Amino acid sequence: MNKSFIVYKKNQHNITLCSQGEWTLQTIHDIREELSQIIYEQDILWDVSDISEFDSSGVLLFIEYLEIFREKTEVKVIGYSHNQLEMFKLLTKEDSYTYEVPKKRFLEKLGKDVVDTFMQMQEYISFLGQLFYVFFITLIKTKNIRIKEMVYHIHQSGFNALIIIGLTSFLVGMVIAYQGSVQLAKFGADIFIVDTVAISITRELGPMITAIVIAGRSGSAYTAEIGAMKITEEIAAMRTMGFDPFSFLVLPRVIALMISLPLLIFFSDIMGILGGMVASSMQLGISMAQFIDRLYEVLEVKHYILGMIKGPVFAFIIASVGCYHGLQVSHNTESIGKNTTKSVVNSIFMVIAFDALFSVIYTKLGL
Repeated sequence: MNKSFIVYKKNQHNITLCSQGEWTLQTIHDIREELSQIIYEQDILWDVSDISEFDSSGVLLFIEYLEIFREKTEVKVIGYSHNQLEMFKLLTKEDSYTYEVPKKRFLEKLGKDVVDTFMQMQEYISFLGQLFYVFFITLIKTKNIRIKEMVYHIHQSGFNALIIIGLTSFLVGMVIAYQGSVQLAKFGADIFIVDTVAISITRELGPMITAIVIAGRSGSAYTAEIGAMKITEEIAAMRTMGFDPFSFLVLPRVIALMISLPLLIFFSDIMGILGGMVASSMQLGISMAQFIDRLYEVLEVKHYILGMIKGPVFAFIIASVGCYHGLQVSHNTESIGKNTTKSVVNSIFMVIAFDALFSVIYTKLGL
């Protein structure tokens, strides 16, 4: 996660900007992006006491935005050191202090992205470690299990998603049947469309479709909800009062989704097969009775079970990634949008990656 150089606080009387970190030539590009997003419709109190290191580039950037802010509102600067004041006086004696922000080169940007990704992976692993710890403590102290919140999230992420899951699976089942029937009809193997639909839906497409829809629907909602709570400082208030956000916010969502997703997969399988049955009847003239008889012959229970096993794993991935990105939201509304997008993209990518891993394991085990 990128480090923030400006902490933005707004109250009834003014806006407080708390500068922090290193204001140097290497960081001014990121600092400029943060400063450009500040809305300054009130008086500004600019605190620079937490700047750990600065050079002439950092001071010039400070001077530039100090002048920009002063054109629209009153600005009071506090917390500056003697060295900062001397450099400020020295640089403001020049007639011009404009400078060009160095553009990041391709390799530099690539390296920065790799480092940022590695840091995010470290933070996510640390998040998982804390989540497992809270889960273990909750199992020991069962009175800490928040049943009411779990039931609420099961209703929100499970029951309320039935319509979109059912419709999506039904249409996918129809598509598979229509596309497969064209090829099978060439060889007079019409009845094998039942095998194609039933096995592909129960083993792969049912769990995959359900997980992707839930990642876009519920995973993003988890990020937005927790992110909004962080912006309004509800999470900070919880910690102040001695409540663990993991126990109150993260764990109920994770457990609720791990319960509801396998049930949604079961419903998705039924609707997908129903879609294939309707399409087979329309395209190939296979009656529903013939379809069901063939279904009994080819669809073994193990196919359902192998698909269901993926449910809790996919649910844990979606819920944990969604909650993690919610806790990574910084103190601005734009951060909610960015982290919500990251949550959906990362969840879907990890679901597909783990689905591929399951396919390799099942093949190796001969299942």
